[in-house]
Amino acid sequence: MKKVLMIIAPQDFRDEELLHTREELERAGASITIASIKTTPARGMLGATVTPDIKLDQVKVDDYDSVVFVGGSGSSIYFNDNRALSIASEAFKKGKVTCAICIAPITLANAGVLKGKQATVWNGNLIGRIESKGAKYVAKPVVVDGKIITADGPAAAREFGRAIVKALKS
Repeated sequence: MKKVLMIIAPQDFRDEELLHTREELERAGASITIASIKTTPARGMLGATVTPDIKLDQVKVDDYDSVVFVGGSGSSIYFNDNRALSIASEAFKKGKVTCAICIAPITLANAGVLKGKQATVWNGNLIGRIESKGAKYVAKPVVVDGKIITADGPAAAREFGRAIVKALKS
């Protein structure tokens, strides 16, 4: 069984990006661990409440086959968070399926993961944020470049989940 770490903001993660992506992963038999900066109940932008399993500082990248950064306005707290950047960088360097949706690709970009890679991000004014770190922006809902998977927002969450499943099987 593949193990997937999903990282959410403690407040204002995007509900569908967590829930729909997780449903696709679980349907394929993946085991999901949810991490955040604290383990008190986290609240989504649309009202979903999820209690993270572990704190970000407890994450051991070697325990997972994939790391997924969930978007939503709250995920901006991870853009320059040293622990989040370290997790993204380590996952990428160790060949894990490294993923982000919505605005969260900025975390991957800031960690150096998107340099020279095709990627997407939520909307127009954020494109420059990933391009300035070496990403090649592609205007598609889900972009797969090797073991890097990015998606542009909530409407792409199920397709994003299916792309992660496919990458985990290859």
